[in-house]
Amino acid sequence: MSATIEKGAGDETRTARSVDQLLAEYDTPDACVAELLCDRHDPEATAFSVVSEDEDGALQTTALTYGELKANSEKVAAALADLGVGEGDAVATLMGKSAELVGVMLGIWRLGAVYVPLFTAFAWPAIEMRLEGSRAKVIVSDPGQREKISGGEAQVVVAGSGAAAESALRAGDLQLEELTQESEWGDRSAARVGSGATMVVLYTSGTTGRPKGVVIPVRSLASFHQYMEIGLDMHPEDVFWNSADPGWAYGLYYGIMGPMALGLPNILLTSAYSPTLALRVFEECGVTNFAAAPTVYRTIRAHAAGASGPTVLRCASSAGEPLTPEIIEWGKSFFGSEVRDHYGQTEHGMFIVNPWHPQYRNDLRAGSMGVSLPGWDSEVLDPVDDRPMERAAAGASSDDRMGRVAIDMSASALKWFAGYLDAPEKTAERFSSDGRWYYTGDAGKRGQDGMFYFASRDDDVVIMAGYRIGPFDVESVLVQDPEVIEAAVIGVPDDLRGEVLESYVVLRDGIPDAGTAEATTSRLQHLVKKGFAAHAYPRRIHYVAELPKTPSGKIQRFLLRKERTTRS
Repeated sequence: MSATIEKGAGDETRTARSVDQLLAEYDTPDACVAELLCDRHDPEATAFSVVSEDEDGALQTTALTYGELKANSEKVAAALADLGVGEGDAVATLMGKSAELVGVMLGIWRLGAVYVPLFTAFAWPAIEMRLEGSRAKVIVSDPGQREKISGGEAQVVVAGSGAAAESALRAGDLQLEELTQESEWGDRSAARVGSGATMVVLYTSGTTGRPKGVVIPVRSLASFHQYMEIGLDMHPEDVFWNSADPGWAYGLYYGIMGPMALGLPNILLTSAYSPTLALRVFEECGVTNFAAAPTVYRTIRAHAAGASGPTVLRCASSAGEPLTPEIIEWGKSFFGSEVRDHYGQTEHGMFIVNPWHPQYRNDLRAGSMGVSLPGWDSEVLDPVDDRPMERAAAGASSDDRMGRVAIDMSASALKWFAGYLDAPEKTAERFSSDGRWYYTGDAGKRGQDGMFYFASRDDDVVIMAGYRIGPFDVESVLVQDPEVIEAAVIGVPDDLRGEVLESYVVLRDGIPDAGTAEATTSRLQHLVKKGFAAHAYPRRIHYVAELPKTPSGKIQRFLLRKERTTRS
């Protein structure tokens, strides 16, 4: 692959689809997922550029066209139908990134069935919970993942081919390759399930506790399409790469479904991620538009100190965790492109962003996650009642105007989340009694310019002597120190102030000895006092080898609070 697009290039007159146009396209009573994501596109067009390292370490790229994807998915659909899978039935996958995975996904949707993604890093308890919760009839597994499946009611189907697939089979298993050879789709039509039908059940990452099954309807594709177009400014000339794993929302929504909705290709890297490999993909594939979690940017930054960056990248976007300011500044020099922060949730996809599309592009504000996308109406509500707060003045302190980030569901035409699977109590906690407001569970503030600023999960806000302090503000200063790779800030009970701040820090050179730790702590405390606020510095700093995270890379501060309480 080679890129012909230059940095900053793009037709400034390009018009994004309006909300009404998107709803007319996706929110229909006869909506067909297979048609929307595949069958309506040029069969000769590339759906995915599948990239992998061969045995010699060279990158190999294979184009998967929409025509090939249609044919492959019809075979899968026929095989699943022969196993008794029909509209509304759940089928899970325990598979890594591959052309076969995408074919299985589309085969599930071709039947009108429900797709349940399982992250390949999961152990059996996490897999079992999702299989039981979704009542999956079938689970399709890569050969290397089969041994994790220790029981359950779902029929196990092993993907892949050859000796690896055959050796992975256990009693009662079926082999996908054999099933697809024996089954025929014929002249059947793909299921027209309508926009309200469930397309995916995706479980949350468990940032604050037990994961919940998010019910994702077909109409969500309108929102996913819009983010690809406005948030990421993806267009036909791009070489696009979303490096997120499709076992999680950002990778599934915007690395699989979003590009397919537009009929445009995405790089699907099947080899294990490393910063070294990422840099090779940038250069050898000519990536012009890149999206990833902040963790990816941090690993590239740590690995590529002193190295030159990609030569043709024009858009870099980040989502999943707040983007600290030093990454934005580093991105300008390394990528030649600022990294734009985007905010969303598994329950809604992306809805507050710093958009790339020329119609909507704004000037970045330090620490801001952007503005609401068209079709979304977001607010910051008072910490106590459902009253929109007065907007914060420029340069206001962290505690000033900090409230709860919420979505006005009555005014958001692209909304699609209605609840969690079989969890009415958890669903009710997310909405105001009148149904108007959806509570994101995040704390933040909104500037007079309308831009939103993330502070933390609402549960993570620290209230010290009456001041509301968002951990992200303090963490953003701590990681400015060249020795700090990551930091997490929590509140610890204090008799005098109610709570005080403590920080957990990962250093580039590992856990320091006592003497070095004392000097480093003093330096970091001074950095926060100077760079943020004199009162909001961490009273203690704990040096650790790593921070507890969800499989998708989000820091679990509640586990740090639990560990700190236990140790006390």
